[in-house]
This record gives sequence, C-alpha cells and structure tokens, in this order.
Amino acid sequence: MYQNYITGQTALTLNLDFSIPNNHLATVISWFVDSIPEDVLLGDTAETGRPAYHPAMMLKILLFAYSRRVFSGRKIELMLEENLPMMVLAEHQKISYHTINNFRSSKHANQLIKKSFLYFTNLLEQEGLINEGTIFIDGTKIEADANRYTFVWRKAVEKFHEKLKDQAVKLYDELVAQEVVKAMEKEKVQTSQGLAELAQETEAEIEKLTKEIEQEPKAIPGGSPRKARRRGLKKYLHRLKKDYLPRMKKYEEAEKIFAGRNSYSKTDHDATFMHMKEDHMKNGQLKPGYNIQAATTDQYVVDFALYPNPTDFKTLEPFLKQMTVLDKFDKIVADAGYGSEYNYTQLEEKYSDKEYFIPYTMYEKEQTRKYKNDPSRLSNWFYNEKDDYYLDQNGVRFNFKYYSQRKDHSTGQVRDFKIYEADEFQITPELERLAKTKSGRQRQVRYNPNWQYLKEKTKEVLQSPEGKHIYSMRKYDVEPVFGHLKNVFGMRRTHLRGKKKVETDVGIALMMMNLSKYWHRRWSKDRSALCANKNRKKKTVKLLKLRVGLIVFLYLRISFFPDTFSTEKRAQK
Repeated sequence: MYQNYITGQTALTLNLDFSIPNNHLATVISWFVDSIPEDVLLGDTAETGRPAYHPAMMLKILLFAYSRRVFSGRKIELMLEENLPMMVLAEHQKISYHTINNFRSSKHANQLIKKSFLYFTNLLEQEGLINEGTIFIDGTKIEADANRYTFVWRKAVEKFHEKLKDQAVKLYDELVAQEVVKAMEKEKVQTSQGLAELAQETEAEIEKLTKEIEQEPKAIPGGSPRKARRRGLKKYLHRLKKDYLPRMKKYEEAEKIFAGRNSYSKTDHDATFMHMKEDHMKNGQLKPGYNIQAATTDQYVVDFALYPNPTDFKTLEPFLKQMTVLDKFDKIVADAGYGSEYNYTQLEEKYSDKEYFIPYTMYEKEQTRKYKNDPSRLSNWFYNEKDDYYLDQNGVRFNFKYYSQRKDHSTGQVRDFKIYEADEFQITPELERLAKTKSGRQRQVRYNPNWQYLKEKTKEVLQSPEGKHIYSMRKYDVEPVFGHLKNVFGMRRTHLRGKKKVETDVGIALMMMNLSKYWHRRWSKDRSALCANKNRKKKTVKLLKLRVGLIVFLYLRISFFPDTFSTEKRAQK
C-alpha cells in the first residue's frame, strides 16, 4: 500500500514563517557581521547611479555560501533563490553573480575581510578563548586558479635576454658602420627604448632613400645603389620591429613580474610554481600556488597573509610585522621551518617582550644519542676556553686563525664566523698528516658564536616544562586548521586570480571556519541540553510502556485465568 501521490494536483500553501532557528549558523554569521562598526563596513561608493548593495549583506551571503562549499558566483546566485537561510540573509533580494564576483574582487572587500579578523580576535579576548596568550604560526601551500603549464622561468628569461642584448649590440654596430643611426650608449641599446629609437632612425633613413629613388631615372646601368641600400635597411627594420623589440619588451616585463621570484604563471602573474603535497603523479610536479601563513589560537585563525615563497623561514618577519593583533599575545610558537639565525635575531631585537618557542632544523637530531656520541661533530670536540683552541677526536689541535663574515643574499644578514685552523706543528707525524686535507692544505672549521648562543637559548626554552607543554599544543592547534580548510570545507584551490583577490578568497574561507567553529562550540551546549531532554523523554516513554504492558498483562491473566486469583480456593488449598 502506498500513500496517494498525484502530480500536478492544485494546492494552495500559505507559509508566513520565513525565519531561521536562533541556533543556526546563518544567525551567528549575521550577528558577527552586524557587530562590525558601520564606518568599517561602508566604503567609498559612487554618488550617482543605482545604489550598491550593502557590504554587510554581501559579506554575509559569501560567508554562508563558503560554509556550504559553494564558491562559484553562479551557484551562489542560485542559492539566493533556493536556500532559505540565504534568502533571509539577503532579505529576499535577487543578486546577480556579476555583482557577487565584483564585490569579492574589490579592494573594499579585501580591506573588510582583513579588518574582520581584528574584531573576531577582540571577541575571543572578551570570552576568554585566547589559548594561554599564545599564538601559533604555520603555513601551507594552496594551488592557484591558473593553468598548470603556463610557467615562465627566470633562468630561461635571463638566458635569452642576454642573448638578445648581444644581438641588439651587433645590429647597432652594423647600423653605425653604415651611418644609419647616431652614436648611442650600448647600455641603452640593450633596452626596448633604445631599440625603438634605432627603429625610428632606420625608418627615417628608409623614407629619405625612397624620396631620392623617386627622383632617379628609371633605368640605371648596374642597378640603383640606393635601392640596394634600402633593401638592406628594410631587413634591419623588419628584424627590429618584428623580432628584437617585441622580445625585449616581453623579457623586461617578465623581469618586473618576477620581483625576486624564480617563476610565475602567465594566467596569474602573482602565482609562483612550487611543490605541493597533493602530488598525485608522484613525480614532484611544480604547480602555481601561494604560501598561506596563518596565526591561530585555540584553533581560531586570528590573522593570515599570502606570500610567494615556497619555504616558510622567509615569511616569519614580514608576517609578524603586518599583524595587528600581535599585542594581545606574549608567546610565539612555530615549527622548525622558521628556525634560523635571521629569524631568531629579528625576534630578539624587535620582539624582545615576547617569548618564542621555535626549534631550529637540527634540534630533534641533536637530541639523539647517535649525534651526541658522534666524534666528528664540532660540538663534541674538546674546547679550551682559556687558549681558545679545539681538539678533534684524533687529537689534532685547531687554533683560532681569524674572523670571517658572510652575507646571506636571501635575507641580507651578515653572519660572523670564527675560523679555526689545524696547527702545522703537531706532536707526532701522524697528527701532522691528519691536520691536512687531501690536497695538502691545513684543515679549517667554522664556528658561529651568535648562532650557537641562539641555539643554546632555544634549547633551554624548549626543554623546560613550560616549553614542552606550550610547544606540544602546536600540533593540535594550528595543524588541524589547514586540514579543515582543504578536506572538510573543500578549498584545495583558489577561485580568484591576483594576490589581493586570492587574499580575499582565502580570508572569507578562514573567517567562515572561525564562525563555524565558534557556532559549533556555542551551539553544542544547547545541543547537549537538547539531547539530555530527549534521553529523559525516552526513559519516561520506556517506563510508561512498561507500566502499560504490566497492566495489560495482569488484565489478561485475570480475564482468562480467574481461578488463580480466587482467594477462597487459595484458602482451601
């Protein structure tokens, strides 16, 4: 038997309730966005034309759409027609996907989403949700919305650019030898501006020859020398305009786009090719992407930024510099990817009021028994502080020789070293042999006092009970955030192009995660109470069923077996 189901049956349904529950995620999103000051929400809009949609409403619908793993502008427009919470947030207005995408790509949306993290951090501070005043920093790489095979490599550009410069100089020498162009600095010839001037002067010479040819007689024995000269100049001009000048402009533009990077994508100039963890072919394929740096506390993202660096150690100092909520935290925690002499020095100089718990690369390895018992390590050699010399495992003496400096080109930091050299006059001939390299030179070792001091300080902090406790929280505070972003909310690739637009896209996703987590934790209390009420109701229903069953059982027994309940017969027996 089935229930009646008649398609096309005329029915009139009147529903006047278009509200959503108070414990719904959309309510939390609306409440948080409305808590942002009006002057922050409103940006500079045109005074003429149709009034724009309110930024608060646009931000609300984007946050809720991202929470449902909907990132396409067309699908968000469809949600505004079919999804009740979206209708309530948009006040039943129909918004075009063009408007949604334009707002998401605007500078105002970028500024608004960045400032929203400041107000969310204030909310966490008011409710005491900041995890022991500690901020956890980590990074992840996300694939850009760019074609995977549209790469431009800096080494290739530099190689062909140098070849083109040599070709341009040779062409210039030929034109000068033929007295076509004036003398020019060769550095200028190697630029697009210089090549453009060469083309103009060559073209002027061709026009001059053309006018002279028109005045010549038609028949000249042996041919016109002016025509032969013009044919040669036309070849030069064609090479300049069609080959050299376009390529020179392309290479110069590419070098501006690189901005210190090794590659970029033709479809998204701000994306850099880097290795991703999602390497399905297992061949180390490079993909265009961005490096997301996020700062969390209690699994809430309080700030983020995007960088083109594939590695993390170059991003710590600029990331801390741009943070607006750093004054609310007194402890900085990060993994070994950030542990370098440059970063430690910056933390000591610029953030001396804060503690940092950041191991260096070799920290874990140096704690092993094998490393501590390795006689070839300088740290395991005997050191005489008074006379400032080392003795290696074979007894070779290394005396202090001189100081040396080395500049790190990636950071610009100047590092100081002490150079120790093996003594030429050892106790025995065998030691004198061991004091030399295979090429016959005296062996040398380098020692960095500043780096050693920073390492010892870091060891002391990390091995203390407080350091072990705080650093252990990093694994379950910042690490799950990126897992949720990519696996739970499905953002494995950006949806916009350009650094500022991608920053807005990622910021909306991270803020949505914050509000979703905040809503879940707050709503879970109501849910637990609701579950307790349901359990109590279930127990009450079970008791009622038992009582009703017992009554029915007694009734049936009395009805069908009355002799068993007769008192007279019981007395006779």
